Amino acid sequence: MPKRGSDERPSVLRTILTIIGILSGLLSLLFFGFLFFTIFSAFSEPTTFAEGNVAVIPIMGVILPEADGGAFSEGSVASRDIVDWIEEAEADDSIQAVIFDIDSPGGTPVASEEIMMAIRDMDKPSVALIREIGASGAYWAASAADSIFASRISSVGSIGVLASYIEFAGTLERYNATYRSLTAGEFKDTGTPFKRLTPAEERMFQEQLDEIHAYFIQSVAENRGLPEEKVRQLANGWVYTGQEALEFGLIDRIGSDSDVIAHLQERLNATVELVEFRAPLTFFDEILGVFRESAFFVGKGIGTALTTPRLEQRVRITT
Repeated sequence: MPKRGSDERPSVLRTILTIIGILSGLLSLLFFGFLFFTIFSAFSEPTTFAEGNVAVIPIMGVILPEADGGAFSEGSVASRDIVDWIEEAEADDSIQAVIFDIDSPGGTPVASEEIMMAIRDMDKPSVALIREIGASGAYWAASAADSIFASRISSVGSIGVLASYIEFAGTLERYNATYRSLTAGEFKDTGTPFKRLTPAEERMFQEQLDEIHAYFIQSVAENRGLPEEKVRQLANGWVYTGQEALEFGLIDRIGSDSDVIAHLQERLNATVELVEFRAPLTFFDEILGVFRESAFFVGKGIGTALTTPRLEQRVRITT
């Protein structure tokens, strides 16, 4: 006579697997439904966020010629986007002035210069508002505005140039490994991480940095109407507080959003209505946004690893 328990066990197992399958299907349906709703909601928003007479152009993050193309990268701003927005604001007759909302440690020399020159060449009134930090290349860009506002505890300045690279020569020696290179041109492999810089290479790099630094100083002095020698004394790479920057003439006023608006209302003799310029989110951005939020709940370490920019140059020069 067959045992009853052995017949029931497969039946119970099938029931459990069926329930698990149904629950998995429902969870998948809910997830993709939520994903579709999120993306659809984003695309249903108009790309023109408001109508106003004063444009707000954000300069947030590291300034690069192009926004980092890494799939999970963040925290950078493309100089091309900023310049395009400036040109758009200049061409729009309804825009009477531009506020540059700055929170950036700087970036590459050329990208920073592109933004600085675009601001310098504007015909409409411009105001730079430095939030947490407006340093190095970001301060260079801000210096071209008609007025600069900052908090008394903002980080301002850092008028200097930095070149850095990673060197593994000592590690190779420790493990008895040798780096060999064949080049046509004495300095072709300068900056490779597998060998030390020669005195000649260090000297050439330093000459380039000094040249960029001198141009940086001259440009800030012209933009701010300060004696070049005074700017040179301040241009030691140090970051000043907003209060110190005010005393040194690097900014014009201590203030926040409301102070900037009051300043522009007085200058324009009109009520200020803000319109923010920002890049519209793409389909891929929305998908990444969902997964980034999910990564936060899975673990901060994982989320941070996914959003770490990649090192793409052997020697990187930043302002």
